[in-house]
Amino acid sequence: MPTYDLYAMDSGDPHWQVPATGAARFSWEYDDGRDRLLALYQKGKDKQWDGQKRIDWDLEVDPNDPLGTPDEAMSLYGTKHWARMTDNDRGELRKHYASWQFSQFLHGEQGAMICAARIVESVPDLDAKFYSATQTMDEARHAEIYGRFLHEKIGMLYPINDNLQSLLGDTLRDSRWDMPYLGMQVLIEGLALAAFGMIRDTTDKPLPKQILAYVMQDEARHVAFGRMALRDYYKQLTDAELREREEFVIEGCYLMRDRLRGVEVLENFGIPTAEAEEYSEQSEFLALFRQLLFSRIVPCVKDIGLWGKRLQQAYADMGVFEMGDSNLDLLMAQDEEIAERLDAERFAAEELERVAEVEEAIEAGVAEA
Repeated sequence: MPTYDLYAMDSGDPHWQVPATGAARFSWEYDDGRDRLLALYQKGKDKQWDGQKRIDWDLEVDPNDPLGTPDEAMSLYGTKHWARMTDNDRGELRKHYASWQFSQFLHGEQGAMICAARIVESVPDLDAKFYSATQTMDEARHAEIYGRFLHEKIGMLYPINDNLQSLLGDTLRDSRWDMPYLGMQVLIEGLALAAFGMIRDTTDKPLPKQILAYVMQDEARHVAFGRMALRDYYKQLTDAELREREEFVIEGCYLMRDRLRGVEVLENFGIPTAEAEEYSEQSEFLALFRQLLFSRIVPCVKDIGLWGKRLQQAYADMGVFEMGDSNLDLLMAQDEEIAERLDAERFAAEELERVAEVEEAIEAGVAEA
């Protein structure tokens, strides 16, 4: 079935055209480049995987509870609307929320693929072009996987959120070669990683847990790449140039904070926009969720050298300033370990099943003899 037929609301024009600016840069320097980036490039090659094979798509998913979402996580919980809902209504609401979340992941991954391709085109250093080429493939795989999950397991999609679209547009329209790094690798990827991680660590549903764990294993490399490239480059910029980047980060973070409210879902259930926004703002669960979303962004921004007074004040205003001291390397190492452990557990279980099948076949043969 065409994707257009699965959207829960009108998604507008099927194509979004963003005018491209900036120069394509070739490099005639073909020496080894930076050891750290080339090591990451090698890792990017070694860690390629096939989403059709690594993920167990035979796992069943309940469309009315795809993620095991608790009642308290939905902003209507405890309201007059919630009290009037039947169990079927609440299951439909869970379906819409899961569809909305994974649709934003899907749209963000397509944006990441396009930004990674732009980095290949515009970054001046060949070692960075090499790594960005592997990331472009990673993001294509992620978009493929999220799209399949939404089509086959949920059967519903939501259009791209206005704030996410705005940040993607600002990132792609900027002619400076470092802005796709900053907008995508630091802001959008950092926020996505935190959202992926919160669902990965709380869901009891095996298929979304697999998808998120494996995608996060890739994303850990992408954020490391952005940190390396921008940390080196931002050391060369003037104070005025750094402040321009900080203003972009501030605006982007406010957009991202306001992005993950799911107001569109409530509107689809007939709740007026102002009332839906009020429920989303008053939800204690969503307030905590939005705060934790910055656990990956704030330490990364600080690490690459963007930590002026206005930026610090903005993070204090959002209530996330203390996250600047988080150990980003530890978080990324945990993302890698969780994916590898999940693989080990799955393949160990499959091996036990094969051994049991062989033993049954042997016993059956002996009995017949």
